[in-house]
Amino acid sequence: MIVNTANSVIDSQNGESHDAEKNIFTEARNEEARRGNNDPRQKHQGKQRQNNQPRRDKRDVHGWVILDKPIGMTSTHAVAVLKRLFQAKRAGHAGTLDPLASGGLPIALGEATKTVPFVMDGRKRYRFTVSWGEERDTDDTEGRATKTSDLRPSADSIRALLPQFIGLIEQIPPQYSAIKVQGERAYDLARDGETVELKPRPVEIHELTLVEHGDNGQSVFEAECGKGTYVRALARDIGRILGCFGHISALRRTLVGPFREADMIPLEQLEALCNRAASGEGSLADALLPVETALDDIPALAVTRADAARLHRGQAVLLRGRDAPNCSGTVYVTVAGRLLALAEIGNGELIPKRVFNLTGLTASSGRNDEKV
Repeated sequence: MIVNTANSVIDSQNGESHDAEKNIFTEARNEEARRGNNDPRQKHQGKQRQNNQPRRDKRDVHGWVILDKPIGMTSTHAVAVLKRLFQAKRAGHAGTLDPLASGGLPIALGEATKTVPFVMDGRKRYRFTVSWGEERDTDDTEGRATKTSDLRPSADSIRALLPQFIGLIEQIPPQYSAIKVQGERAYDLARDGETVELKPRPVEIHELTLVEHGDNGQSVFEAECGKGTYVRALARDIGRILGCFGHISALRRTLVGPFREADMIPLEQLEALCNRAASGEGSLADALLPVETALDDIPALAVTRADAARLHRGQAVLLRGRDAPNCSGTVYVTVAGRLLALAEIGNGELIPKRVFNLTGLTASSGRNDEKV
């Protein structure tokens, strides 16, 4: 066995999505709901129309697509669109991005859905614009103004304040968030007119810088933060301390875990690639990143084919001899350079936790090479 210890071990805990809704691990469904249609003629006509349409069979597709999500699209809708383009059996995303926001939305297809928690646990980077003078109930432009001020902050006053928001801090999530309050989503309660009291939560902000400050009552920031951080709450709290109030008027995500802005693909480009692939001029595999890209921070452990067969059956493998790894915790296992499983090392054993079956469409070799 060969273990690559250059990368650090991290725990595969389910992360909570930040900046909006809770992550969706289940597939997004884009089927038309049929409700209360008791007219047999309409049922027959619907069946006729359905029979006349060519059926698109679902297929096994495995890998990551890093969508450059356009403004106005929900994350759930984005997953449904990509699932349709790839005709994929399974799909999910690794952390919701608000409809107001653009940028990186990592979408997992097929077996990549098993690695979603690792992406959600990674750092995120945002570039965002704060409009001063108004606080809104949603903490962004979609809400109604609740507080106003004629004051406008100076660049120096903003820079002097930012160190208070760097490091491990306590943050109260926005009222319009997906956090549950007695079994109900906070944003559902807020839309019904209820006052939602959310408790402060610890979040970590690694970097926060003022990028631009103009005379138009707006400032542009960049932030790099851990999971659970709400950028909207960050803008709200900065505005309150400065006494001028503020809300997010533009937001773009430029980094999610291992996925950078250079990995992002606009929806128009994906649709064009899909059309070319349908005519035999290209392959949708060119848009995929390998499943293991999400596991960049985890040691890779190579095993023999005999050990791989045991792991594939869900059986543990004894680690012994001079080649036995001296690390513990989570590793991703490969055989002949191909991803096999996520496993735990402990008590001299390699115990499989998630076994991958990568039969079907996977990332092209070119996309693999780009991430090396």
